[in-house]
Amino acid sequence: MRARSGSGPASLRKDNMNYRSALKFASGAVNILLIVLTWRFLHGKFDWGFSFGCAIVSGAWLVLTRLKMGALLKTYFDTFSRLQVLLPTGVGVVLCVLGATAAGNTLLGLVHVAFLGTWGYIYLKYRAARKLYKEQGHGPMPKEAAINPPGEMMPAGTLILTSGRMATRLHESVGHGESVYTAEDGQQRSFSSYMEQGSVDNPLSAVTGAEQSHGFYVALFPKTPFTDAQIVLQRELIHVMLAQNAAWKVAQQARRDNLINSLPLPQAVKSRLSKKFVVTGYDWMGLFIGRRQADHWTCIAACLELFWRMGLPMRQYGTGLLGLGTGLLDPIMPARFLDDPEFVLITEAHVAAWRAQQKATS
Repeated sequence: MRARSGSGPASLRKDNMNYRSALKFASGAVNILLIVLTWRFLHGKFDWGFSFGCAIVSGAWLVLTRLKMGALLKTYFDTFSRLQVLLPTGVGVVLCVLGATAAGNTLLGLVHVAFLGTWGYIYLKYRAARKLYKEQGHGPMPKEAAINPPGEMMPAGTLILTSGRMATRLHESVGHGESVYTAEDGQQRSFSSYMEQGSVDNPLSAVTGAEQSHGFYVALFPKTPFTDAQIVLQRELIHVMLAQNAAWKVAQQARRDNLINSLPLPQAVKSRLSKKFVVTGYDWMGLFIGRRQADHWTCIAACLELFWRMGLPMRQYGTGLLGLGTGLLDPIMPARFLDDPEFVLITEAHVAAWRAQQKATS
């Protein structure tokens, strides 16, 4: 019996992406409107009484923040999620205090007190969520997360998130991604994209072994273990992506050399420029915009592209300003994968169970 058109996992993925984009657009648009409203009110652009205006603006921020509270606290590890709680709370509390002080009647004063109490409730919820995390590196990490779990316990499809220079710049716990796969000889290897090299294929020990130098890492199992066919598909797709990136580097370097050679400069200067401006195969623009490329990627975008090509129902990342698909000002942040429903964070309990099993079978 033939499947109906528009049914199945691909259609479900598309519907989920459309829903998330619509939700992001609505949330972003409301945020912008509230920022404009707040700005205009504080600059006397509305004929409202001061206390009444404070109540309107604070109440609007309060409603939006309360509606988004569950999702924002679930992604507490994301800097932007924390800011979406703390900044409106700070603005709302200040407006409530000012409005209550200037209130001309008891009813309006009580409204401000009620709003202030609700802002207090939101902050207490935020503090409670904070207790579920530990400071790891430059940002929060779920308390139960296993730090530097053994590479031997990672099956094909495991996503490794590491600290390092990007995490430092972003002030987050992790800033780099690697995807574990099984090579033809049965050895576990790691696929990613490096700033200095572009797409890379390394032994897993280079990321999880004693020689790793990025600081620390956490890892996430695929929620549904890969089948034998998926293990083979992942390996084959990685070979394809490595070849695509290598070809892109050659073509891009040739274009760059042609441009340099066309400049009215001495040959010695041209040679120096060619050596200095070498195409690495990394998507530098992708650090700032969450675009999807066919042949060059950032580290986490390479992992995401691999999962997308495999047909995994990943979330839609890098949708851009207001979820309009531009990628503008919306880079794909590795920390956001800590909450992706297709993965399960490796915890200390997982590691303890694995060690017990290893001990029992040895």
